[in-house]
Amino acid sequence: MDKIQVVIPKGMEPFHDRLHFAPAVRDGNRLYCAGVIGVGADGTAAADPETQFAQAFELLKSVLTTSGVSFDDVIDLTTFHVGLRDHLRSFAKVKDRYLREPYPAWTAIGITELAVPGALVEIKVIARLPS
Repeated sequence: MDKIQVVIPKGMEPFHDRLHFAPAVRDGNRLYCAGVIGVGADGTAAADPETQFAQAFELLKSVLTTSGVSFDDVIDLTTFHVGLRDHLRSFAKVKDRYLREPYPAWTAIGITELAVPGALVEIKVIARLPS
């Protein structure tokens, strides 16, 4: 059995080193991406929900790109939302800028808090790796 490979995009090394956090793991023909929160360069969440959502997708894009895949390879999307009912439509609007048909399976889960104060969403995906 092949060993898994940890994927660490440039700039995420401190998370891996300090928290033993793998942004993504390659296993066979799948890439399992850990959840990402939409934060700016300073590590804080923007007050504007759509800005946060776009920042989360951009961070996720860096994980996918480092792994050699794109949003077109995403087959499963799980999102965790603080204020799910309040922000779902604006989240879906941002999501549709990044994901297109055929859309991945999507599960949206309402929660009470995330690791970053003021954060509204965490996005986790599974992607298909090229053969």
